[in-house]
Amino acid sequence: MKIMVIGLGYVGLSLTCLLAKKGNQVLGIDVDDKKISSIKKGVSPIKDDDISNFLKYDKSNIEVSESIPENSNFEFTIICTPTNYDEQNNKFDTASVESTIDIILKKNVKTTIVIKSTIPLGFTEQLKKNHGFDSIFFSPEFLREGKALFDNFYPSRIVVGDKTQLGEKFAGLLLNCAEKSSEEIPVILMNSSEAEAVKLFANTYLAMRVAFFNELDSYCEAHNISTIDVIKGVSSDPRIGNHYDNPSFGY
Repeated sequence: MKIMVIGLGYVGLSLTCLLAKKGNQVLGIDVDDKKISSIKKGVSPIKDDDISNFLKYDKSNIEVSESIPENSNFEFTIICTPTNYDEQNNKFDTASVESTIDIILKKNVKTTIVIKSTIPLGFTEQLKKNHGFDSIFFSPEFLREGKALFDNFYPSRIVVGDKTQLGEKFAGLLLNCAEKSSEEIPVILMNSSEAEAVKLFANTYLAMRVAFFNELDSYCEAHNISTIDVIKGVSSDPRIGNHYDNPSFGY
């Protein structure tokens, strides 16, 4: 397939490598000229060993540019531009996603748009109404920093916010690119609003889990008892599990 990926951070660059490895022709777009120059030289602009190795040895199916081409055809255009929470206005800053879609439609790019940026609930449906354009859906990513390409090759699940043949086609694309057996990867098709909720609630749960074990650690420190022993005892409950339970600085 011919695919365009816009925004070459952890999500976009790892997806670009994933899709290109399986023979798809991928055009990566980013406004950062230093990032584009680095990728052209086969050097990863982000810290991820798998991406670094891929760009060094196997980037023949990847092209990169600072601008979206006009009057072009892509099977899918995947938007991975950054969205930050605006504390002053108490809402997501989705300007990068909205402006990118404006450019795609103005440049008459024939494509199905897939959003992978983190967005608020109901955002995709509102975009469809605002633009009178139905070929847009949301598909969340579940990646770790530093392990983004690995997590794309070995996904825990594939969630796509579209129940039509287009959604099935995109899910099939990701499934076929994975190194993990397709029988081991749950594929879940739903509407975009539900997919947006999956991403937000997953993020919220993981944040709560990190905060919980950090609080547990603080309690143990204050009472001079062994954090490791307490966590081992708590996490041995299969309902809790022994994953993502390591207290750490920075959160």
